[in-house]
Amino acid sequence: MTTTTSHHLSPAFPGRAPWGTASKLRAWQQGALDRYVQEQPRDFLAVATPGAGKTTFALTLASWLLHHHVVQQVTVVAPTEHLKKQWAEAAARVGIKLDPEYSAGPVGREYHGVAVTYAGVGVRPMLHRNRCEQRKTLVILDEIHHAGDSKSWGEACFEAFDPATRRLALTGTPFRSDTNPIPFVTYAEGNDGIRRSVADYTYGYGNALADGVVRPVIFLSYSGSMRWRTKAGDEIAARLGEPMTKDAVSQAWRTALDPKGDWMPSVLRAADQRLTEVRKAIPDAGGLVIASDQDSARSYAKLLRAITGRAATVVLSDDGGASQRIEDFSQSEDRWMVAVRMVSEGVDVPRLAVGVYATTISTPLFFAQAVGRFVRSRRRGETASVFLPTIPMLLGFAHEMEVERDHVLDKPKKNGEEDPYAEEADLLKEAERERDEDTDTGEQDQLPFEALESDAVFDRVMYDGAEFGMQAHPGSEEEQDYLGIPGLLEPDQVQLLLQKRQAKQIAHSRKRPDAEADLPEIPADRRPVVTHKELLELRKQLNSLVGAYVHQSGKPHGVIHTELRRACGGPPSAEATAGQLKQRIAKVQEWATRMR
Repeated sequence: MTTTTSHHLSPAFPGRAPWGTASKLRAWQQGALDRYVQEQPRDFLAVATPGAGKTTFALTLASWLLHHHVVQQVTVVAPTEHLKKQWAEAAARVGIKLDPEYSAGPVGREYHGVAVTYAGVGVRPMLHRNRCEQRKTLVILDEIHHAGDSKSWGEACFEAFDPATRRLALTGTPFRSDTNPIPFVTYAEGNDGIRRSVADYTYGYGNALADGVVRPVIFLSYSGSMRWRTKAGDEIAARLGEPMTKDAVSQAWRTALDPKGDWMPSVLRAADQRLTEVRKAIPDAGGLVIASDQDSARSYAKLLRAITGRAATVVLSDDGGASQRIEDFSQSEDRWMVAVRMVSEGVDVPRLAVGVYATTISTPLFFAQAVGRFVRSRRRGETASVFLPTIPMLLGFAHEMEVERDHVLDKPKKNGEEDPYAEEADLLKEAERERDEDTDTGEQDQLPFEALESDAVFDRVMYDGAEFGMQAHPGSEEEQDYLGIPGLLEPDQVQLLLQKRQAKQIAHSRKRPDAEADLPEIPADRRPVVTHKELLELRKQLNSLVGAYVHQSGKPHGVIHTELRRACGGPPSAEATAGQLKQRIAKVQEWATRMR
């Protein structure tokens, strides 16, 4: 069930505050609270997009339940040590005292409850069960999808909180790629026989964007040429975004993120230029680089210092010192923070407005959580900008920002085929697994290789499901047009401005002869062959023809590929069969002939 803001209420500040918690509630928070008070359920699942204000809703409800003596104490379960402390601080601001250091024994009389982690519950489930049995307890399960991280965690949560008087589950990303059931979540079987999670109240990104509660996100994608050496000693060259095998995509991606190449410095320089533009309207706006591992994070911080002349805050592990660094950064006006994993979910730094996705973690869950760090809106008109490598999977996630997902419990194999979700499930385990930071590379089990060189090319801008722009060199006038988009715009103004910038770029490109084009397409016979030679050659031929048709039609690459799929059917080029590729090649040749 999806609920949008009532017309008679201000979307962000309707001006109603029950029982003295937050000074004002957003309309969705009030709507969810009204539904809860009316229905009085034992279990309630609230799904709200990152940045919408789940914490305020939960603490308002906790205050109501305590005030009406429905419960006598509160237990908050959070994914990380940092987040349980953040919950305790937020609760204290509204008069609810939670002990974030609780480990065992009786709770101090000055506290209304405790804040613990899922890992802590997994270690001592009976301790928390006894507390629930002794006093009427509200359990707030923050980012409840983590309770399904492992069978033991799920079982521990069920054992610990089965006697609880009330249970409130919260999440901004209510889907998992595996089929581990999430405790205290209701599943309903659809017409297709598949069981899916059922939320009691949903407030999605699309609704929040329309209400002005979250920022619109502008994705800036960068391609470029990569060269690396395999373990066998073969040197391979490829271009980000070209059809490649899975292994080649992985190695090209990691080559781009190598701090010793030219791709990362170019993208960080562009991101810093974007941050400078945003800070003209939002003076304290900050940027975040999400890195794959410790060494890369330190190297990116050095690059940022060379670019900006100022030190970047580096967050390497989920410990007390890291939490303080995040808090200090949140309260400062420093430009950049570089983090490995702990800022991917739940951490509240509202001034973050520019991001660089410099990690190889490629699950929709992690991507949504990472982008969620930038969407929290403080005043109307703020925009968020996220820089990405041109990796088809990431571009797909960016296009699906507004898609609401449920957790699917049943994923049967089709006609004996291998499980299409298996790879995704493995990636999710990699992304969510609690590990020591030194081993948290996100790249275990990948083929060994050596990155040799890389360069960056501005590829396109994605906004609201549409693509804008054509390839351009870093530092070019075309790139600067997109980096210079004002940081304070209404969503429809963003769309209009991007359309104008694209029209200007296309007109400028048409005035120049092909020999002087900024980035002429590389002919197919000069592009590298990786493996699966016939399929790869067909994909390259299609890309080459589309590239030529770009200059002929004035349309961006993405638009042409979409039109070809619409005309011929089938999946994206990277997944298409030889027959489907040949059909598209014939179709684009037909279109090009008509225009002569």
